[in-house]
Amino acid sequence: MTVPQRVSSLQQPPSRARNWVIVFAVTLAILSYIDRVCISQAAKRIQTDLNLDDQQLGLIFGAFGIAYALFEIPGGWLGDWLGAKKVLIRIVLSWSAFTALTGAAWNFASLWSIRFLFGAGEAGCFPNLTKAFSVWLPKKERVQSQGIMWAFARWGGAFTPPLVVAAFAFMNWRYAFVSFGLLGVIWCVAFAMWYRDNPLEHPSVNEGERELLREVAVQGDSHGNVPWAKLTSSRSVWLLWAQYFCTSFPWYFFITYLPKYLQEYRHLDEEAASTYAILPLLFGGFGSLFAGFIASSVNKKVGSVATGRKILSVTGFLGGCIFLLVCINTVDPLWAMVAMGLASFCNDLNMPGAWGSCMDIGGKYAGTVSGSMNMMGNLAGFVAPTVGGYILLNYNKDYNIFLYLMAAVYLVGAIIWPFIDPVTPLEAEDAH
Repeated sequence: MTVPQRVSSLQQPPSRARNWVIVFAVTLAILSYIDRVCISQAAKRIQTDLNLDDQQLGLIFGAFGIAYALFEIPGGWLGDWLGAKKVLIRIVLSWSAFTALTGAAWNFASLWSIRFLFGAGEAGCFPNLTKAFSVWLPKKERVQSQGIMWAFARWGGAFTPPLVVAAFAFMNWRYAFVSFGLLGVIWCVAFAMWYRDNPLEHPSVNEGERELLREVAVQGDSHGNVPWAKLTSSRSVWLLWAQYFCTSFPWYFFITYLPKYLQEYRHLDEEAASTYAILPLLFGGFGSLFAGFIASSVNKKVGSVATGRKILSVTGFLGGCIFLLVCINTVDPLWAMVAMGLASFCNDLNMPGAWGSCMDIGGKYAGTVSGSMNMMGNLAGFVAPTVGGYILLNYNKDYNIFLYLMAAVYLVGAIIWPFIDPVTPLEAEDAH
């Protein structure tokens, strides 16, 4: 009688517990964009109630961006030091509280302060999700997962304008913010119960999946000794920061001024504007998803991950520039928004590769590197709406000046990317 041999752990098919990390990232990305985009759809009501001019509104939009930028590196570093779990729970509870408190604002100063604290609370979200990906996902699955996460983030933002308009049918803008703030608390409870900073300690991970993740799981260990000198002296890191500023500067128009642009420049009513405002972020989500899934094929065809990322990103920046110019010169509002949507699609061809580069360059310091990159992106989130408010106030609401500036910034991004090394880790740069 033959005794059946036991299947070794190496032969055991790996479980798919790591997919739940993607689910948590996707749902959190959606919530983050609902909470940051909802103010753009409520902007005209808020302006009326609080007696704000365009420059003040621009400063309020920018308050989120400057706070987010200032606290991104600390938020990413805390994830490297304490682990993503503790930091993400703190982040989500903080931003949910200040989303709800937005409904309590009574004047410019109070609303600016609340939105600043909201930005500070949300800072570090995506760097810590990237940190979680770096320890829960094999390298070959990371860029695709970033594409999925950013696609759903964009789609969450895309459908926020009609969601806000629907909420206005039942409550005023103040209570709408309270309602949106409650959603994050539910996410925190589920995440706290399931997530582990080290996947090897999770009961749902079998021996096959442990073997698959053994090499990357060690990056989840706490370590606050970031090599700051290497990070701040790395040419690729500086250029990664610059290109992300160029990605975010035009993109912030989509989540701040777009509903006002559609109502004031394209002369649509609030409901129609909320529907048309879906297109840029909807198309952007498809851009992220497309780039995430096509990246490996492009890399194989050109024989290099670095070259593949450069091709996708340069194509995205140039496409964004061209389609914004088409939007400016298109009279029909629908086709103008289709062109703007295609600009957003091109914009997001850069997203999976840029965040994948943070994981490859950062290694076990992926939280800090991605936090520094996102800091620069959200510095653009302060500059863009502030400059936009100045243009609208002083140039008779000429939105085209703003759009031409955005197209020029895309062109700068296309020039930057060929000079980035997006794959060499900081710890290996000394060997080059």
